[in-house]
Amino acid sequence: MKDTSKDGAQSADRTVGQSAAIAGRGSTAPLGIAVVGAGYWGPNLVRNFQSSPLYRLRYLCDLDLDRARQVLGRYSTVQPTSDYAAVLADPSVQAVAVATPAGTHLDVALAALRAGKHVLVEKPLAATYEDGMRLVAEAEKRGLTLMCDHTYCYTPAVRRIREMVRSGELGEIHFVDSVRINLGLVQKDVDVLWDLAPHDLSVLDFILPDHVQPVAVAATGADPIGAGQSCVAYLTLQLNTGAIAHVHVNWLSPTKVRTTMVGGSKRTLVWDDLNPTQRVSVFDRGVELSTPQEIGADERRDMLVSYRSGDMVAPAIGEKEALRSMVEEFADAIRTGRPPLTDGRAGLKVLDILEAASRSLEFRGAVVGLRTGR
Repeated sequence: MKDTSKDGAQSADRTVGQSAAIAGRGSTAPLGIAVVGAGYWGPNLVRNFQSSPLYRLRYLCDLDLDRARQVLGRYSTVQPTSDYAAVLADPSVQAVAVATPAGTHLDVALAALRAGKHVLVEKPLAATYEDGMRLVAEAEKRGLTLMCDHTYCYTPAVRRIREMVRSGELGEIHFVDSVRINLGLVQKDVDVLWDLAPHDLSVLDFILPDHVQPVAVAATGADPIGAGQSCVAYLTLQLNTGAIAHVHVNWLSPTKVRTTMVGGSKRTLVWDDLNPTQRVSVFDRGVELSTPQEIGADERRDMLVSYRSGDMVAPAIGEKEALRSMVEEFADAIRTGRPPLTDGRAGLKVLDILEAASRSLEFRGAVVGLRTGR
């Protein structure tokens, strides 16, 4: 990974050429792929690419060559390397999966795109919205697939939730409430919002119907242990329909909670990611409000509220590793040329909210408008 700068990109451009922009389109042969980054997330990608018949893993690239070798093991046929420019110059590599720190995503992913490679980037897409825009623009200009690894979107539970929400099974969405708390690793470079909230924000964007969009955000946070950034935070999104979405993230909780509630006009859904026997529950319970036309003339001064208490249903949810589904989606998007379910623009929406939330934190919870909500 010696050269992720402009020189490395230009060298790869000369070697590969613009014809690589359609690499993999329409083909059924395994896609040649390289994973960049052998740290926390890279080994998970290596395992899934190696086990998938859709790919042929060519390289694991890391500045620490010994670490790359350890991840691959003694008998692997995958090439460990620290020379990123050589990876990009290899015509057998049609795609690159980036699993490096967020601050390097722009340089690493941009070099790959300029070399004509399709790119998968772990969350967040980039360190800033502007950097993310550069990646999206480059991919679109070259006709390449740019995908963000929003892993939770590819869990069987979330894909089922997306179906129920978008089919209208829950009715009009009134609220979304998400909790992601645990006694976690306090990060040095990012606050709890940037560390944990991308999971919930990517799921929110994934499940909401296309006509429902966040338009503004307000965030509050606290640093009770003096870590230098917020360790507990609450984020509230205003949606264009008048509904709200709320996200609670916390590094300091002694218990681990991973729940999301989606409240609709017909039904309310609860996703408990830590309950393997009943991850999703759908409640036919809620509040119904009568309209003035349904009330007698003497009662029209008061709206009538009634409560509905029906059954709870736990739909059957299959078990499949989310990363396996994610790498399959990446391959299908490359081959067909269609946008992946979590494309670069989905990553931009998450960055937009995170940056606005950071500004809101600076101004003690002020409401900040979103770029993608305009």
